[in-house]
Amino acid sequence: MLRTLFMLTVAAAVLAAGPVAADVYKFKDDKGNVLYTDKPSTLPAERLNIQSQKTDTVAVQTRQQEEMKRMQDADKSSQQAAGQNKDQQQASQLTATQKADQCSKARERYDSYANSRRLYEKLPDGSRRYLSDAELDAARASAKASMDVMCK
Repeated sequence: MLRTLFMLTVAAAVLAAGPVAADVYKFKDDKGNVLYTDKPSTLPAERLNIQSQKTDTVAVQTRQQEEMKRMQDADKSSQQAAGQNKDQQQASQLTATQKADQCSKARERYDSYANSRRLYEKLPDGSRRYLSDAELDAARASAKASMDVMCK
């Protein structure tokens, strides 16, 4: 008897959990707007035949898991991109430091060329060959151009 009562309870629960059929109506209000409802306030209203189906919970869970995996992959790739951007910024800072060093060296070279009266170049045997006035002007112009390029 208990078993029969249990079976009837289960059968009633299954029947109650089945699809709920509700009518859907389409009508126009006084302003001409199209509205959809299950209880139309004005008649005539057009009864629509709406087909529905049960949700496949397994398919929903599978889609949710796939979406979570996709989001995790996107998060990993964005973290990797952020790491690469950080590396590029460090490289550009290093490059900026190197550029600043090159600029200061070019300034020092130009200042020494501009303030010295005589410039020379060392020969392979260790002796000095002093530059002529034209060579001195060319060396100063070259140092100025180098400084301008390095210190942009």
